[in-house]
Amino acid sequence: MNPFTTGIVGVVLTLLFLLLGVPIGISMALVGFLGFSYIVNMPAAFHVISTVPYGLISNYDWLVLPLFLLMGTVLFNAGLGSALFTLAYRIFGRLPGGLAIGALGSCAIFSAVSASSIATAATIGTPAIPEMRKYKYDSALSTGCIAAGGTLGFLIPPSTILIIYGILTETSIVNLFIAGIVPGIMLALMFMATVYLQVRLKPSIAPPGKGSTFKEKLAATGACAEVLVLIVLVMGGLIVGWFTPTEAGGIAAAGAILLSLVRKRLNWKSLTVSIVDAVKSTGMIFLCAIGAFIMVPFIAVSTIPMELANYIIELGISPTLAILFIVVLYFVLGCFIDTMAMVLLTVPIFFPLIIKLGFDPLWFGILIALLVETAMISPPIGMNVYVIAGVAKDVPMETIFKGVLPFVLTMFIFIFLLIAFPQIVLFLPALMS
Repeated sequence: MNPFTTGIVGVVLTLLFLLLGVPIGISMALVGFLGFSYIVNMPAAFHVISTVPYGLISNYDWLVLPLFLLMGTVLFNAGLGSALFTLAYRIFGRLPGGLAIGALGSCAIFSAVSASSIATAATIGTPAIPEMRKYKYDSALSTGCIAAGGTLGFLIPPSTILIIYGILTETSIVNLFIAGIVPGIMLALMFMATVYLQVRLKPSIAPPGKGSTFKEKLAATGACAEVLVLIVLVMGGLIVGWFTPTEAGGIAAAGAILLSLVRKRLNWKSLTVSIVDAVKSTGMIFLCAIGAFIMVPFIAVSTIPMELANYIIELGISPTLAILFIVVLYFVLGCFIDTMAMVLLTVPIFFPLIIKLGFDPLWFGILIALLVETAMISPPIGMNVYVIAGVAKDVPMETIFKGVLPFVLTMFIFIFLLIAFPQIVLFLPALMS
């Protein structure tokens, strides 16, 4: 077989392993090693697997990931979800569907201190869903909005997906974080508008909430002061240039621990649980990354990215049509394979094509994050849906999937907006540069 055919067989084989339940990192490492051995030679393949793991683990840039994950687990175990939900409800409570809109607002705020979509959904869903049930909210709306709101953790910085994309493509993580701010805020507002429109069309699904006094709003703000301080400190410091992403992660993790201990939201037992959770998540992501970086040389020597780029150019189709094809492909893949696997497997293939077609790597990174968000709530895999099913154990899975459908539609509208108007992503990084 020629290198291109070998590469296609390798990609198909990797997808097959994933569908059979083989761990992501193991699947990519195995296929990458065997494919590189076949195209190049066995000694070269052994050199790859002997240098990649140490090179990745000892890379200073990767330290940003466990640090932001630790911040998220600390704030999760400190019980900040209830305080954030109370704050958001105090602000939006009077609106139609105010509890659901408040839950989405609290998801957006927590996303700014959590690198995990699943953690965001679980943290806000735990206090918000019982409260919405108390006010007789429709089960599909209450669970669907939290599942969708949790996905904001992949777009609003810090974001695991943006960090991994930045390292894979050697794109500035700081610029990716800055590029994600405006789209993240816009999508959160569009989710809120989606709830508002649903309730306007069918008022019975969300009875009116009560208003709050200025004093109550002030008290709710003070109750989650550590989150607001960390958001301003970390994101402000990154934008101004006071520190690198890794330094920001260190400040974020240390700040979350110190503030939570001082305010007695955290004890030594919950701190230990937070550290263990962060280490487990880091280990899982690092195993996936090692497998991906073993597979990347195989993808490169297979010539798939170059052949794909040349084929698209020879067809003479517009770059926009090529992007739409990639969007559809990601949606289909997201219905069958894990989101982390999807990113690690496809970005090395599509990124050279994107650059050759003249698209900005920052814009493509945000698009990838949005596509991953969509996959997180798309049937049948939809990981956030399963998280919410664990929180609301008496709500059938089909009800939750029914509840997320309007938000999936909103995501696709927003994706098309980004394709039509890339400056939504690019104007803030350009302004900061």
